[in-house]
Amino acid sequence: MTYHPKSDFMQVMIERGFLADCTDYQGLDEALTKGVVPGYIGFDATAKSLHVGSLIQIMMLRWLQKTGHQPITLMGGGTTKVGDPSFRADERPLLTPEQIDDNIDGIKQVFAKYVDYERPGNPALMLNNAEWLDGLNYLDFLRDIGRHFSVNRMLSFESVKSRLDREQSLSFLEFNYMILQAYDFLELNRRYGCLLQMGGSDQWGNIVNGIDLTRRVLDTEIFGLTSPLLTTSDGKKMGKSQDGAVWLNADMRSPYEFWQFWRNTTDADVGRFLKLYTEMPIDECERLGALAGSEINAAKIALANAVTTLCHGADAAAAAEATAREVFEKGGVGDDLPTLELTAEEIGTGISIVQVIVRAGLAKSGKEAKRLIAENGARIDDAPLTDAGLMLDAGALASPVKLSAGKKRHALVKLA
Repeated sequence: MTYHPKSDFMQVMIERGFLADCTDYQGLDEALTKGVVPGYIGFDATAKSLHVGSLIQIMMLRWLQKTGHQPITLMGGGTTKVGDPSFRADERPLLTPEQIDDNIDGIKQVFAKYVDYERPGNPALMLNNAEWLDGLNYLDFLRDIGRHFSVNRMLSFESVKSRLDREQSLSFLEFNYMILQAYDFLELNRRYGCLLQMGGSDQWGNIVNGIDLTRRVLDTEIFGLTSPLLTTSDGKKMGKSQDGAVWLNADMRSPYEFWQFWRNTTDADVGRFLKLYTEMPIDECERLGALAGSEINAAKIALANAVTTLCHGADAAAAAEATAREVFEKGGVGDDLPTLELTAEEIGTGISIVQVIVRAGLAKSGKEAKRLIAENGARIDDAPLTDAGLMLDAGALASPVKLSAGKKRHALVKLA
């Protein structure tokens, strides 16, 4: 990147590694120096929480507000009814309006931790594209908006082309998605003066479509900026862990498990993740990221604490670190471990250890739990667990039992 920005926001985006591409670096930079720039990112409501894969975009909105501009969190109440086909092999399952509303309520809780909807001068806005999409008249929309789109060009976008090249079905419903997302940008500009759309680099085609449409219909200059699609240094998609998605809502992923995800970051990713997911000064991120050997563990704890503080609060981060220290350094149990509570009725005359391991979230299936035991990866109260046929009765659970899968994943099992 040879461009040297004048605006604080562009400087942060470049220095901290948020920037993959921009439709007009200089034009956007100048707009950011002249006044408050409203910028948005759209989030479809396909689940009750966002996961760590969305955190890079949420941090971009946070930095936009911290540098004096207006973040817009756009909920896809309308577009979720269609489903984004970008780089997917199949069509998303369609959700009911009630499911979509429930999901939006869950996702709103995440945003409130990262952006301030009450901030004087540049409050964040929470909007829902159902506001303008639900009432569209199909024929009017085709005539006024559809005429600006070339099917030839739409077919050339990589997100669509890759699906067609693999001869996988792309429904007409999904094909409309990019027109609806482009229309979102047009409406946000018309209604709220929005000048910037941000997103992951897989959204580049959709963002460019919105810029072209707004230029044609309103003759307005607007901008697009994308972040890199993050994978960890070992090639895994960001936001996934051994036991599924790393959700940002505490009721779907406990603060301790969230903290643990960051504590387990690969050495090579620490410096990069500190820049993207925390607000530590750049030189401190680089210093911590350069630590080697056992010293890098201090950097991982600093990363876990900082990210967990932003998402769940300083108390949750401190409790998670204390539990981790109790569990890992002293071989204890810790207060904050994920806990499975079993009733006497559930246990009956005995419950198999394999079933308990699965229910505690340490394995996805009985087969996986048996393999864990066979490969000496399971422990019970810090002692090797070698008998896959072990049965636990109510007496065995009179005091909490600690189960471990490998060195880093633990759970408590106790009587309810």
